[in-house]
Amino acid sequence: MKKQLSKLKSLRIENKLSQKKLADILGTTNSSVCDWECGRAEPDIEMLIKIAKTFQVSVDYILGLED
Repeated sequence: MKKQLSKLKSLRIENKLSQKKLADILGTTNSSVCDWECGRAEPDIEMLIKIAKTFQVSVDYILGLED
């Protein structure tokens, strides 16, 4: 799971998004984004799909199953 969290944070930073801005795009809270990045929580499958679509990557990439 740690790899997923680092990929999410890396994608967010690469796209120059704050946690708040990403949360607004995804329709969630900035505390949720922070929890995902810090490993306190995991996004559900629907949110993983939203994240992948937002950054135009596959869910497998987010999960660390492909580079």
